[in-house]
Amino acid sequence: MAVRTDSRAGSYSYEKFCTNAWKTGNLLRHYGVRGGATVGIDAGESLSPSPLLALFGAGLLGATARFDPSDATDAKALVVPAERADAYGAGPGTKTLVYGDVSEDPEVAHFEAEMWSENPTMPPDVVRPDESLLAAAEETFTHERLLDASERVVAECDIDDGDEVAVRTPLTDPGTVVAGVLAPIRAEATVLVDSARTGTMAVADEDGSAPESMSVDPPSVL
Repeated sequence: MAVRTDSRAGSYSYEKFCTNAWKTGNLLRHYGVRGGATVGIDAGESLSPSPLLALFGAGLLGATARFDPSDATDAKALVVPAERADAYGAGPGTKTLVYGDVSEDPEVAHFEAEMWSENPTMPPDVVRPDESLLAAAEETFTHERLLDASERVVAECDIDDGDEVAVRTPLTDPGTVVAGVLAPIRAEATVLVDSARTGTMAVADEDGSAPESMSVDPPSVL
């Protein structure tokens, strides 16, 4: 299982996650996202697969994902929860896609519905390791840097395919993206986004509130 949610129907096998990441890349490409563009992503109050797919879809195109879309004024696309669609002043060059509920605004696309109808093949874009994948605050992180960091997390935490890594810190911290998403995917483990379920380890603050016996503090990752 690549991503486990609080709904069995919403959990993603590796095959399903890979196919939907390709579809997401093709969807974003349809709306003009290319290498060097920014995709603003609001992961919402309760993490779900859609923001994760937006991250991987952007990465397949050589675009840069930013999980603080309030700073992404130049974003080519915004992927946000439907209830927050009006919170962002998207400019005329930005396409807003909402997940969850459907927006009443005909100019706003529904992420899940349009993603499902896309071509389930890998986008043709060629992405270099030194291209930016993630932006946070005033810093950008390349594919190479993030993947190297995820490899270290896998080795240091001994993550394997039997682990479920609970994501208990926001994706606005790049260390959460590395340890909570990229590392478990790299190890063929499970990204756990069901906050009520206890994983084998967690990405969490050092306050001891996580129920898991092992945790990684995001600032220590990068």
